[in-house]
Amino acid sequence: MTSALGRYVVAFGRFWWDFLVGDTPEVFVGVLVVVGAAVGLRHERTGDVVVTPLLTVAVLALSTYRGRRRA
Repeated sequence: MTSALGRYVVAFGRFWWDFLVGDTPEVFVGVLVVVGAAVGLRHERTGDVVVTPLLTVAVLALSTYRGRRRA
């Protein structure tokens, strides 16, 4: 019974790792940075409105640049 539960937990963890990280871990890290900045600036309306879109564009540009370099 324990080995079946262990295999289930490992398979579940691998699924989520592949689903969230997949082939592009920089996108996952970028999303965490953007969400963390948005949460950190939630009380600063002006800062949040400016910083969050700029970080999002930066993450998108970096991901596109890295994708084009690999291809």
